[in-house]
Amino acid sequence: MEVSSSLRLFGGERILHERIVAGAAELGWAQCAAAPTALGALALARCGRAGAWGIGLNALLDGLPLDSLREVAAEAAWLSRLGCRHLGDVRRLPRAGLARRSERALLQTLGQAYGEEPWSAPWLTLPEVFEARLELPGRVESAPALMFGARRLLLQLCGWLAARQAGLRSFVLRWRHDFHRRDDPPLGELPVRTAEPTRQADHLLRLLGEWLAQVRLAAPVGELSLFCDEIEPLVEATPSLLPGVAEATAGESLAQLIERLSARLGPTQVCRPVPRSDHRPEAQQAWRPAAEAPATDTPEEPAVPQPAWLLSVPLPLATRMERPQLQGDLALLAGPHRIEAGWWDTGHAAAARDYYVASNERVGLVWIYRERRLEEGGGWFLHGRFG
Repeated sequence: MEVSSSLRLFGGERILHERIVAGAAELGWAQCAAAPTALGALALARCGRAGAWGIGLNALLDGLPLDSLREVAAEAAWLSRLGCRHLGDVRRLPRAGLARRSERALLQTLGQAYGEEPWSAPWLTLPEVFEARLELPGRVESAPALMFGARRLLLQLCGWLAARQAGLRSFVLRWRHDFHRRDDPPLGELPVRTAEPTRQADHLLRLLGEWLAQVRLAAPVGELSLFCDEIEPLVEATPSLLPGVAEATAGESLAQLIERLSARLGPTQVCRPVPRSDHRPEAQQAWRPAAEAPATDTPEEPAVPQPAWLLSVPLPLATRMERPQLQGDLALLAGPHRIEAGWWDTGHAAAARDYYVASNERVGLVWIYRERRLEEGGGWFLHGRFG
């Protein structure tokens, strides 16, 4: 990681180094080192050295063993027979003789590590599908305790999503049991879905924690893996540089709160209304789990006026001289609008009705219908009120 151009922005070498070490520890990296060259920092990190910011690099590298650089380690067998034990011993060998006896990559790697030759990082190609595994340091017997290892995998997943400028719709956490009964499967998994594309690590961790709290492990777990292949392009809003704005906008969004409540209470306990394409007023809305992705198709607007308030159960109306009564005579202002639908539906009764907009001075505008099916008894019914 090249950081020289970012030192002033992050408050200097020490503060930036502390942030990098803290972030690397969350991802499971045990060693971090700093050096003027990338290969020099890599060699120091492999040997557990902290390195230095441009001070005494040659002396630090000269004392490292041969296996600190991969290309040098490949030639370690015959180099050790020459008495070489450290990188400094290899550098002191005659360059012409070393070039004849070894691969060109050995001298090139040494020059790049010591800053004597230019070095360019290979282009990073991200995989199309994210899959990572983690061997746990000990056996875990409780599902919520898996969050320690799952956190590392989720942070790696969020970094992969950020590099791809994408957000996930779902991911799967899998685990392998160390010891299990013959009848129990050796593997277990927990699929997690989101209502909208996201790559916010905090929200994904909270959501996964809610789901894991409901899981019972069949046997102790020794290995975790995380899989994700359902992603969408996602461009997040640029954070504001004004003081106080970040704190004011912090917290969960409504969609994130719904997802977390659905995971804690159960998907069927948190629902939202979803419009349906149906001519029957009572069937034009259904309740679906709120965590599900919303439907993309929307029903057409009704061709006739419909009220904002519908009665859950239509109210039978009295009649006088075959005219509907509701605190007096009702004057029919518009209609009839005939509906014949629902003969195929088992969830709602079939409808054969003639709808009217009616009114009088006492009740205002109401929506009534005349039942056309004789088996339902016929008659007039109040079904809604206009605002």
